[in-house]
Amino acid sequence: MSPQKEVIKLEGQPKTRDLYLKAALGAIPLPGLSSRGSELPNRSVELKGLRVDPDNLAAYTKTCGLRFSDSLPITYPFTLVFPAVMQLVVARDFPFAAVGAVHAENVIEQKRPISVSEPLDVVAHTENLREHPKGLLVDAVSEVSVGRELVWRQVTTFLHQQKTSLSGGPKPEKKPEEVPPPPMRTLRIDQKTIDKYAAVSGDRNPIHISSLGAKAFGFPRTIAHGMYTAAATLQVLEGRIPDAVTYKVKFGKPVFIPSTVNVYADQTANGWDLALRHPKKGYPHLTATLS
Repeated sequence: MSPQKEVIKLEGQPKTRDLYLKAALGAIPLPGLSSRGSELPNRSVELKGLRVDPDNLAAYTKTCGLRFSDSLPITYPFTLVFPAVMQLVVARDFPFAAVGAVHAENVIEQKRPISVSEPLDVVAHTENLREHPKGLLVDAVSEVSVGRELVWRQVTTFLHQQKTSLSGGPKPEKKPEEVPPPPMRTLRIDQKTIDKYAAVSGDRNPIHISSLGAKAFGFPRTIAHGMYTAAATLQVLEGRIPDAVTYKVKFGKPVFIPSTVNVYADQTANGWDLALRHPKKGYPHLTATLS
């Protein structure tokens, strides 16, 4: 029999600074504590009656270049569920340390627009731990409800870089670099913007805000948050995003800070194909569909 599910009921949003401190301490091996397990804990986190802070929402939309209105941008609830997800992944019995984990993919399903004034119930859990040639992947599933109505759902896939049984295999053949076509728009991303996003989103992973922290995890300099780029890409579709929508994002090579990237949006029969690409070499930092 599988162990009974543990449900952590939060009285309020945990402070992400405290969670990152816990994450940093969790990355340090301590004598007397057992090593991390190979399975995900059977655990979920719940937070009821969460209220959106209009000032935080205004700062978020300004930082990401999005429109401020009564309805939340489809990417904004990520910031609301992020502390609950962090609560799960900083636990000592989680299969890997949270610090340095990279956002690999993200799928958002919005059932209808969410008003800034609605009280929100959040529940989060992790599932589908699996190996990847570059490390371990895990899905964090978050749901936002108003009363009994599910209004927003997200699957966030994190990659923890380490050796696995799939490591060391033949590497995929490098695609030749191509000069990209003219973009719909360019996006300039600097450290000031990323620091602002870290503050409004609560995502203070050191790979985004600290040169030393980035280098400690193998990056030559700080990189942009995946969810910042996912949000900022939607600037080009303001006013054309349906009420009920699915936004699927796959993150490619990191955006090193500072950078200017090319933004692309092509309309399809089902919605839009989106991309952020390197302006000279053409490789993708992000590819996405909005349908």
